[in-house]
Amino acid sequence: MHLKPDAAHLNWQGVVSIEKTDDSIMPWRTPHEMHVLFPEPLLERSAMPAGVRISFRSNTTRISGSIVEQRESGMLDLCCDGEFITSYDLKGTNSFVFENLSNKNKVIELWLPQFGKFQLRHLDIDDGATLEPHIDKRPKWITYGSSITQCRSAASPTQTWPGIVARNQDFNLTCLGYGGQCHLDSMVARMIRDLPANYISMCLGINIQGANSLGPRAFRPAIIGAVQIIREKHTDIPIVLMSPIYCPNREKNPNAVGFSLQKMREEVQAAAEALKSYGDDNIHYVSGLDVFGSDFVDLLPDSLHPDAEGYRVMGNNFVKVVASKYFVE
Repeated sequence: MHLKPDAAHLNWQGVVSIEKTDDSIMPWRTPHEMHVLFPEPLLERSAMPAGVRISFRSNTTRISGSIVEQRESGMLDLCCDGEFITSYDLKGTNSFVFENLSNKNKVIELWLPQFGKFQLRHLDIDDGATLEPHIDKRPKWITYGSSITQCRSAASPTQTWPGIVARNQDFNLTCLGYGGQCHLDSMVARMIRDLPANYISMCLGINIQGANSLGPRAFRPAIIGAVQIIREKHTDIPIVLMSPIYCPNREKNPNAVGFSLQKMREEVQAAAEALKSYGDDNIHYVSGLDVFGSDFVDLLPDSLHPDAEGYRVMGNNFVKVVASKYFVE
C-alpha cells in the first residue's frame, strides 16, 4: 500500500511546521512560513528533525520509504507500541525498509534523525494492511536548548537525552535543541508560547557563553523576558530553567564579555528566583551540574558535548532530577 507523505493517517509529531514540495514533505522545528523573521543559522538547525516522529497504527509486517538523499542524515529508529525495535542508517541512501514486524495491530513510530535533513517522498506498507491514525494523548513536553539538546553524538534518535526522557515518562516530545543557536531569541519564545504544552524546560547558557552573545547586563533580563512571553499563553504550567552542564574549560574562565559558566548558573538561578518572587509559583531552577556534573567528564570527548553514553546519563539523570519531580500532574 502506497502512502503519500501528507496522508491523513500519518501523524507528524514534534514538528512546528510542515513544508510541502512537489514530491516530498519536510518537517521544520520553526514555522517555515515565517522564516524571514528568524536568523539563518537557527534555520539551518531547525531544518534537522531532532525529536520528530511519524506515527500511525497498522498491522503491517513491513514498512519502507523513499526519501530525498541527504549526506548528513543519520539513524532512523522504529518503535512499535512504545518498544524500540531497530535502527536504519540513512546516510548515503534514498530509501529505507523495516521487515519481519509482528502482524498485530500496533502503534508505529518512526523517529527521524536528530542531525541532517529529512524529506519524505512516500511510505509503503503491506497491501491489505490496516491503517488508522494514532491519536496521541500523552502530555506534551517542549524542551529548548543547544547542540547538547539536539544531541548529534547520540547513538540514535531514541537515545538522545530528550528521547530517553520522553520514552521513560511517556511524554509527547517537541525538541527545540538547535546546535549553536540557543540565544533566547524572542521569536523562539513567541513560538514556544504558541505551541501546545503541558511542561516546558529550557537549558540556557552554553551557546550564549561561547558566542559572547549576551553579557551580564542582558542575560538575566533575556531569560525573564522569554519566560514572560511564554507565560502569555502557558500561564501556570511547570517551566524548568536549567543552567549549563559541566564544561571543564569554561567553568571559571570568563569569556570576552566576562561570563564564566559558574557566573551564568548564578544568573539563571537569579532569574528563576525573581520570577518566583513576582508570583510565578511554577517556575523551577535546576543546576545543570545536577544532571551532568564533573563526575562524568570522561564522557565529554571534546570537553563540551557528551558522547553517546553521556547522553544516556543525561537522560536518566533528567528523569530523576527534573521530570519525576516537576513534570507531574
